[in-house]
Amino acid sequence: MNRKLTKSLARIFGVVFAIVCFAWLLVAQPTTHTQPPSQATVAPDRLKAHVQVLSETFHPRNWQNTQNLDRCAAYITRHFIQAGARVSEQAYKFGDRQYRNVIGKFGSDTDQRLVIGAHYDTCENTPGADDNASGVAALIELGYLLGQQPSNPAIELVAYTLEEPPFFRTAQMGSAMHANMLATQKIPVRGVIVFEMVGYYRDEPWTQSYPALLLHLMYPSRGNFVGVIGRWDQGDWIKKIKMGMKGTTPLPVYSIRAPAALPGVDFSDHLNYWSQGFQAVMLTDTAFYRNEAYHGTNDIPNRLDYTRLGNVVIATFETIKHL
Repeated sequence: MNRKLTKSLARIFGVVFAIVCFAWLLVAQPTTHTQPPSQATVAPDRLKAHVQVLSETFHPRNWQNTQNLDRCAAYITRHFIQAGARVSEQAYKFGDRQYRNVIGKFGSDTDQRLVIGAHYDTCENTPGADDNASGVAALIELGYLLGQQPSNPAIELVAYTLEEPPFFRTAQMGSAMHANMLATQKIPVRGVIVFEMVGYYRDEPWTQSYPALLLHLMYPSRGNFVGVIGRWDQGDWIKKIKMGMKGTTPLPVYSIRAPAALPGVDFSDHLNYWSQGFQAVMLTDTAFYRNEAYHGTNDIPNRLDYTRLGNVVIATFETIKHL
């Protein structure tokens, strides 16, 4: 290989490397900042019990099984009350069926509030242990941690209905109803965090996939982390959540700031808050980019890692304290 060709290849490699590094800084928003380890605890057995009740006792819980959805709502309500929340329902009708969001409030009703949510319905007749009983279990146990605090900022925990098809991306989604209510009533919102599939983790190499080849250069090949996912123009909110979570537990935390058009970035309830002008992120184990049981009959409780699910709860709790 002659010297001129070697120099040309070196320049090309340098340009490509610079582009990848620049993209990494913009998309992944890397930071060395970490929080001190948390002293909070969440019992894995409690999380598993919630997941089992939702995915087995109340199975199926799709949009056609309103009796089981009502049982889910009552279960969540009972735990929110036991945790010390002020509980209300946001009920609405579709056809001749009634559906409801369950809302648990902590802190003042007049202050700028933080919304944390998770949907409790499932896709078709799937058990939905990870999707999204894991998110609801996290929401319930987060409520218990908040209830132990002598004082809290204004927080709304919201269990949504009708996230799954055939309602996804429609005005009938529970989160669309909630976001519209906040906007209509002109309630000040600091930001939104949505739990969407937060219970499945893998330590083996190449157990994590991504929607674009470039992302394989920026993120781990092992599916052993939780992701903070948000829209390109909300980078500050994404980074605040990640920085609040990092170091509080042993669970690695990565974030992605990307256009909503990137497959997966808007695949949950947080998208409905964007359309109302609110900052919103999704906390996730990355769903089908890791969990092969996504929307399948094998999405069962025994596949989940309840210690790491507890870490998500604790890290979110610490983030709330630091925001």
